[in-house]
Amino acid sequence: MALRAALRNKRGALGLLSQLSSGSHGQVRTSPAFVTQRRNNSSSPQVKVDFDQSTGVAVLHMQSPPVNSLSLDFLTEFCISVEKLEMDKSCRGLIITSSQPKVFSAGLDIMEMYGKSPERCGVFWKAVQEMWLKLYSSNMVTIAAINGSSPAGGCLMALTCDYRIMADNPRFSIGLNETQLGIVAPFWFKDTLANTVGHRITEIALELGLLYNPTEALKIGMVDQLVPEDQVLTTATQTMKKWLAIPDHARQITKSMMRKPTIEKLVSKREADIQNFVGFITKESIQKSLRMYIEMLKKRKG
Repeated sequence: MALRAALRNKRGALGLLSQLSSGSHGQVRTSPAFVTQRRNNSSSPQVKVDFDQSTGVAVLHMQSPPVNSLSLDFLTEFCISVEKLEMDKSCRGLIITSSQPKVFSAGLDIMEMYGKSPERCGVFWKAVQEMWLKLYSSNMVTIAAINGSSPAGGCLMALTCDYRIMADNPRFSIGLNETQLGIVAPFWFKDTLANTVGHRITEIALELGLLYNPTEALKIGMVDQLVPEDQVLTTATQTMKKWLAIPDHARQITKSMMRKPTIEKLVSKREADIQNFVGFITKESIQKSLRMYIEMLKKRKG
């Protein structure tokens, strides 16, 4: 496929970097729902982990420029890193943040969904599921230090954490905005958001594909705390101390009690969910939409 070959060295993310537009709650932002980016050198680590054994806290830095899009390679490296920390009983807490300016993660890599075989799409979607399962069921205390925009898959990653601290910059945004490009957020995206902000807010947010600025996100409970940009990581580190003051076994059992039904729902329907995704994303109409979107972005960049 000529277009696929032309785009071979580009990547994109489901979501958008809306630091260039502020918008307000109740308005569907019209900034692109996909972004394209030049592929990284595959040999460069896309995740960096700093583990302080004296505190038992690890900081995972996403460093896949420019927007930490969730490609298969990135998700594989991310999941391996989280699993290693999970297996290390001396690691009690995990802070997830971004090394990229102005963005936490812009979401799923569009090039993992365009022009790919059904088999490849299935492998990719299983990796997205795995990322969610590892974080949502983690025994570690997990804190998202959201130091930039976090749409779509980036928002999902943040929502899996126990606590979310976001930079108080009105140019940043967060939300599950999949419907803006005709894509339906799967049931486990929906359940994760509903468990966080409630059914009615989730219904409106998903149907309209809303993105919220930090103040709006705090108001509806999508994030738990706002701090100045330069204090996100230090605040996360201080907050972690409060969580680690609770006995691990009591906190872990309580977390499992709250999240187990949601986790079991995906585990029991995992293969069906993969097939649903593959069947949807490989539809000619959806592929045409993605192709038109990529062409539009190429022209804008040109």
